[in-house]
Amino acid sequence: MPSDLVMNVHEGQIENKSKNSYFVKGNYEYYHYLCDDFDDRGWGCGYRTLQTICSWLTHNLQTNVKVPSIKQIQDILVCLEDKPKSFVNSRQWIGSFEVCLVIDQLYNVPCKIIHVNKGDNLETIVESLKHHFVNFGCPVMMGGDVDCSSKGIMGLHIDDKESSLLIVDPHYVGKEETREFLQNKGWVKWQPLGEFLSSSFYNLCLPQAKAICKLNQ
Repeated sequence: MPSDLVMNVHEGQIENKSKNSYFVKGNYEYYHYLCDDFDDRGWGCGYRTLQTICSWLTHNLQTNVKVPSIKQIQDILVCLEDKPKSFVNSRQWIGSFEVCLVIDQLYNVPCKIIHVNKGDNLETIVESLKHHFVNFGCPVMMGGDVDCSSKGIMGLHIDDKESSLLIVDPHYVGKEETREFLQNKGWVKWQPLGEFLSSSFYNLCLPQAKAICKLNQ
């Protein structure tokens, strides 16, 4: 897997919303389309967000488990009998449930799944996300909107008028690997809950893991 990916790509956004905000704790790498020269454009966002979460687990749980490739993720899901053999080497996307299965299998970490029927109801997850970042601090996967796109959640800002999520978007294609560039181009951004699709459902995967490293406590 690539070793030159941006670490902690959300840093710099913390200062924008410091009060009543909660963030991922610990180090992770930003995985995105084509970051390892494997072309997954149009279908690999769930895999890339999973890889980002796996990088956090690898860095912060003091484990030797490496971040799996897309092919390895597909193999795991077939071995778990969640997918048929034809799934391997396919371009079929994965969602929060599959992410939960892979994390549990590789890292022995359970995940909490939250289902939101409509984007209009996203305010109902605010307290759950606050609890997650305060007590665990692991990145969260969000998926399930109309175009089935997935994204990482690295923070939460609670506001009386409208709360926001700190989104890390895996759909970026390019070699410009700096926090400043990615944030300026909107690949890492605060997104108010009202900007999510009101008529879409959303699924969130919250890995129940705490950072072991003292620097990340």
